[in-house]
Amino acid sequence: MTRDRQRLTEGVIALVLFGLTIPAANWMIGNVGTVCVPQGPCLVPVWPGISAPSGVLMIGLALVLRDIVQRRLGPAAGLAAIAIGTLISALLAPSAIVIASVAAFTLSELADFAVYTPLQRRRFVTAVVASGFVGLVVDSVIFLHLAFGSLDFLAGQVIGKAWMIVIALPLMQLLRRRDERLGLVAA
Repeated sequence: MTRDRQRLTEGVIALVLFGLTIPAANWMIGNVGTVCVPQGPCLVPVWPGISAPSGVLMIGLALVLRDIVQRRLGPAAGLAAIAIGTLISALLAPSAIVIASVAAFTLSELADFAVYTPLQRRRFVTAVVASGFVGLVVDSVIFLHLAFGSLDFLAGQVIGKAWMIVIALPLMQLLRRRDERLGLVAA
C-alpha cells in the first residue's frame, strides 16, 4: 500500500470512528453504568468516590480521533469532522440538552483544533495530550453550565474524558514512531 493510500485509509477509519463516538456517547448515557439515575444518566466511577455520566468516555475518545483525522487527512478534514460531529450531536442529543450538547461539542473540538494544529508537526503526542485536555475542559464547562447551570459534576466529567486520552497515549506513541519509520508525515 502506498504511503498516501495508507494515510487516506487510516484517516477515513479515524473519521468513521470519530462519528460513531457521538451516538455511542448518547447510547451509553442511558444504558451503561454501575448506577442509572431514574430520568437521568447512567454513571460510571472515574476515580475513587467520583462518578460521571458514562458518555464522557466516548467524548474523550472523540477528541483523540479528531486529531488523528487531521493528522491523516489535513486541517480541512479536521474542521469538516467537527462540522459533521456537530450535526450528529444536534440530531442525536436529547431535546432537553441539545443546545448544551451542540455548543459543548463544537467549541471543545474547535479548541482542540486550535491547540493541536500548531503543535502536531513537531510534537504529535504532546499535541494530542495538550489539545485533548483543553478540549475536555472546554466541553465539560460549557456542557454542564448550559445543561444544568452548575459545575457540580465538573471533576467527574474532566477525569472521565482524561482517562480516554491517557489510555490512547501508547497508541499515539506507536503511530508517531511508525510514521517516522515509514516517512508518513502529517497531512
